[in-house]
Amino acid sequence: MSTAAGRLIRTELRLMTRDPLVLTFVFAFPVVTMLIIGGAFGTAPDPAFGNVNPAHWYVASYLTVVIAATGLVMLPVHLASYRERGVLRRFAAAGFPRWSFAIAQLVVGLLTTAVACALLLAVAAPVYGVPAVHDAWRVAVALPLGAVAFVSLGVLLGSLLPSARSAQAVGLLLFFPSFLLGAGGPPPHVMGSVVRQVAGPLPLTLLTNAVRAPWLGLGPATGSLIGVVVLAVAATAVAARRAAL
Repeated sequence: MSTAAGRLIRTELRLMTRDPLVLTFVFAFPVVTMLIIGGAFGTAPDPAFGNVNPAHWYVASYLTVVIAATGLVMLPVHLASYRERGVLRRFAAAGFPRWSFAIAQLVVGLLTTAVACALLLAVAAPVYGVPAVHDAWRVAVALPLGAVAFVSLGVLLGSLLPSARSAQAVGLLLFFPSFLLGAGGPPPHVMGSVVRQVAGPLPLTLLTNAVRAPWLGLGPATGSLIGVVVLAVAATAVAARRAAL
């Protein structure tokens, strides 16, 4: 990694730790919501949750909520704010290659996601327990690919939206329906057929299925995993093109 990218990564990591949006949506929101909704459904195996512990269902699901919060809320607002204030032009004037900033955002987004996921599991462990992973390799493939996909989407949105306020509005508009339908809301079995059809192709639904089903032993979710692979490749390619990597 070049010196320019390394310097940017260190600087961005320091800035991220001071950003209230990061602390709220990436670190606090998934943990607090997981604790609340996990407790609401109890811990007895339930047919609506595939005959698994509902709390474990949500522990596995909320790792993808962290990924979505990073890609749909944190990064777009951060990048759009930089563009709005002319920070990117100043980086260019200072001699930083344009690709170095995009690489820095990708690395920072992935590191932030990893730390937030570790925090969520650390909090869940003494409260609900962390469910045993039934199909580790599928989970190990789906989580990082999903993180790359959503971080790339975040870089893309941040490069397209003109201001931090517009990025926040669009990001929240994308995040909350995805959150309720694709990961953090009721299980699909209790949704109406129309709602299930709407939720099915959402990127967060695909990622959550690709992580949760093999983790809890509910099936391989091969179709969802393929969807995550396609999304990661497409989002990264478009974001790279937009950022002129």
